[in-house]
Amino acid sequence: MQSKNEQISELIGLNEELENYFSNTIIPQLFVDAQLALRKFTPPAMRQFNLKREYIGRPLEEISENFRYPTIIDNIKEVIATGKILEKEIQTTDMRWYQMNILPYLVRKENTTNGVIITFVDITSRIKDLKEQEKLIAEHELLLDTIAHDIKNPLFALGLTIEMLRKLPEKSMEKFPVFLAHVESSLLQIKKVVNDLVATRWQEQRYKAEVELLDLQNILEDVRLTLAPQILESKAIIKEELEISQLRFARRKLRSVIYNLLNNAIKYTPANRIPEILISAYQENDHLVISVADNGIGISKADQKSIFEKFQQVETASEGSGVGLYLVNTIVASANGKVTIDSEPDKGSVFKISLPAVAVNISSIQ
Repeated sequence: MQSKNEQISELIGLNEELENYFSNTIIPQLFVDAQLALRKFTPPAMRQFNLKREYIGRPLEEISENFRYPTIIDNIKEVIATGKILEKEIQTTDMRWYQMNILPYLVRKENTTNGVIITFVDITSRIKDLKEQEKLIAEHELLLDTIAHDIKNPLFALGLTIEMLRKLPEKSMEKFPVFLAHVESSLLQIKKVVNDLVATRWQEQRYKAEVELLDLQNILEDVRLTLAPQILESKAIIKEELEISQLRFARRKLRSVIYNLLNNAIKYTPANRIPEILISAYQENDHLVISVADNGIGISKADQKSIFEKFQQVETASEGSGVGLYLVNTIVASANGKVTIDSEPDKGSVFKISLPAVAVNISSIQ
């Protein structure tokens, strides 16, 4: 049996070991007793949370703001009460991320929890990397959806042109050069998409959507040429009212937005009605608004809630995969913009793209 002096000597030795550990560890670490008073902390914790020596012995509640994490005391109480380790990723009010571990400090002889040891591992850089990876994955998914959609569009136009050629009377060959031009245009569009996709394997930046100063009028002309077979077949009337024509955006993405809205306006117009489409661009408060209004079949209030979801298609009688409006919404949202719709069944629809004023080239307004 140990004498009292031996026990004291052992406790002093254990305390010195604990002091040595706390003095030399490179991890921010705290020791809080069962009464929620701060008993020890490591030098990294002193630097990270602005702790001072005079804080030792004070209730943690008095200095809890130093940790910039409002529920830390509740978490400590939970561990003391349950005796179970708590592990969680937390974000402090200074926007840093930590892996926080709260371990019960057990007194084995008495089998009680006499406080907790808390460690903080800074994982801010890891969280940032994860968010960048998530963003990259989302961009790749959007890229794949866009490529698939871009290939499908000229294929559809090619099929439509071939069908029109089949219906062409033998004596009406004067229209043949026009149809041939549409075939060539569709083939060039397919070739461009395939070439961009192949180039992506070797030059990652080739297909990257870079923001640049664009002329909306040029984008509209490009889309008109791509949709020429559909416009010719439907006899669509397309008008423009562009109070603002220049904006900063990624060319491929803006073209995809305009193409999908214009294509839908033509596609979802009843066969017995000539499509009438008005494309407008104007400033509204601190936003640039691009509006596409049509006289098509319209969309009910109930269906409007799901039209921007992937693979959702309201009118199943028309050819489509339900990806177009999903792409429009995703592209606009990624630019901190918003897509709204005003529509009634059989009375047409108005889609509005609202983009922050930073996207507008102010010189074009003055």
